[in-house]
Amino acid sequence: MKLRTETIAKIKGFWRILGPGLVTGAADDDPSGIATYSQTGAQFGYGQLWTALWMLPLMTAVQEACARIGLVTGKGITTIVKQQYSKSILYSVVGLVVVANTINVGADLGAMAAAAQLLVPVPFIVLTLIFTSIILALEVFTNYKVYSKILKWLAVTLMAYPITLFIVKQPWATIFRASIVPHFELSFAFFFIITGVLGTTISPYMFFWEASQEVEEDEEKHLLTKGKPRISWMSVHRMRLDNTFGMIFSEFATWSIIVVGATVLHGSGVKNINTAADAAKALEPLVHSFPHAGFLAKLIFSFGIICLGLLAIPVLSGSAAYSVAEAFDWKASLNLKFNKARGFYVIIIAATVVGLLLNFIGVDPVKALVYAAVLNGVAAVPLLFLILKISSDEKIMGEFKSKALSKTILWVTFIAMGAAALGMFYTVLR
Repeated sequence: MKLRTETIAKIKGFWRILGPGLVTGAADDDPSGIATYSQTGAQFGYGQLWTALWMLPLMTAVQEACARIGLVTGKGITTIVKQQYSKSILYSVVGLVVVANTINVGADLGAMAAAAQLLVPVPFIVLTLIFTSIILALEVFTNYKVYSKILKWLAVTLMAYPITLFIVKQPWATIFRASIVPHFELSFAFFFIITGVLGTTISPYMFFWEASQEVEEDEEKHLLTKGKPRISWMSVHRMRLDNTFGMIFSEFATWSIIVVGATVLHGSGVKNINTAADAAKALEPLVHSFPHAGFLAKLIFSFGIICLGLLAIPVLSGSAAYSVAEAFDWKASLNLKFNKARGFYVIIIAATVVGLLLNFIGVDPVKALVYAAVLNGVAAVPLLFLILKISSDEKIMGEFKSKALSKTILWVTFIAMGAAALGMFYTVLR
């Protein structure tokens, strides 16, 4: 009994450590991510499966650098850019984040509504309005301590794909080889999707959100003295543990989604995902032994998309709001009530509402998810360069600046994402 009690205590202690890293990792597998990973599995089979494993150290290093910036400086990335660089760079950074995030918000809202339509005969526009209202109510009227707990539990919904992975009969030898050995095709379709895979995995909104959430954590734990954090290497170690777990969790889910898409969809001749119903078919094996398996698959898929949308959209609009608020020296914190941080919350509302309006122009919600991922892949390239410079600057980071390993992986990430974007544009122009 004593051993069991100690084990439970350790699990609870570990769960308390998890926060910004877990939420950011789970938000990475938002509806846009699920659509993009499902599409690459359906279109190329196991051809791009290797990206999940190879992206893990890149994604972990990037998010660790962003989290460390926020934790050590007590400032968001935009504030540091404002202090260290020109206004043209500042406004370019803010513009990239706001535009990319707003489009992503719109795509995710559309996906949630399309997923819900698989279950209820309610008009698409009505569903987008309902989800928008729920998300804004949670983000604006819930305090950070409660809200962060909600986000952590929503992350659990990602487990549907790993469960399906082990239910379906898999060609494991082929899968393990495809997971390790890179495969390339010199075609626009290949580079378009791989840019989307990179973009939905290493996304601009994740950079700004995790850095700002580490600042929120500093404030929540009363670690800030006159705006400067009291940070030790133990604090950094805990942040890295949270971040690493979140990224492994995220990439395992990514790998599972691609495998399920390849085995179930590609294996049955479905090469393009055009609707939410097409994507839901990937989960039918999870419930194949039950009557009405198709409906149950739609139920599980819809529940997952809706929950992950509830998790990701606040991250998207929130990171845009942090960026704008920091650029103009507005108060920015989810711990503050609306009347104490009006500008911050107005940006959250504006980004969400503009994203909502994008669904009224007739763009297919599933295709919009993939295009949003590709846009993130292009926008991330210049932002990665700035993060590399900031995290390596001793004047900003002091003893917690990036060391050789971190800098090397960040450079590799910058080059890889730049090469994918350039490869995509090259195949269009050639």
